[in-house]
Amino acid sequence: MDFEALREWLTLENILDIMQQYQSLGPIAGIVLPLLEAFLPFLPLFIFVMANATAFGLWWGFLFSWLGAVIGAFLVFLVVRKFGQARFFHFLQQHKQVQKLMNWVENHGFSPLFLMLCFPFTPSAIVNIVAGLSKVSLWQYALAVIAGKMVMIFTISFIGYDIPSLIHQPVRTVIVLIVIFILWYVGKRIERHLDKNMKRERGY
Repeated sequence: MDFEALREWLTLENILDIMQQYQSLGPIAGIVLPLLEAFLPFLPLFIFVMANATAFGLWWGFLFSWLGAVIGAFLVFLVVRKFGQARFFHFLQQHKQVQKLMNWVENHGFSPLFLMLCFPFTPSAIVNIVAGLSKVSLWQYALAVIAGKMVMIFTISFIGYDIPSLIHQPVRTVIVLIVIFILWYVGKRIERHLDKNMKRERGY
């Protein structure tokens, strides 16, 4: 099966069939598939999340997808952070667009990472690699990934679980937008608090 054939095969129906075949393993497939997407960005995260919401229900499906996506993102970040001086990653660092993105992430910390990770079609693999190559702290990255993936995964789960409600009950859509704003605001408050503590410890 070549690359294009694989992408065409990865449909909601086929993913649900896989989950049905391995239902004896419980939520393992639902967690592993989003985790793999962090390493193989051509995999359709959107389909995996919708399949989880369909197979396990909105909340359990969201939880399994979120855990897999967060664990995968952390693993990519840690690998890049550890082997960032390898030839391949060093080549990426020399790329002008990558340097600009790294500078933006380093200068603004939580906010750009959170915003990029909120959107389902952002190339999160690139975001994770750039974060690993940059000097952004682990806690800033962790906060952005946990909150950003939460927003993104819940939004997809919500859409996949009950698409008609977005049309017939627009109040639900407004609630999702409010949740995004609250998570962003709370994240910024936590970041400022941690910044103050770090400066205090360094004697600034």
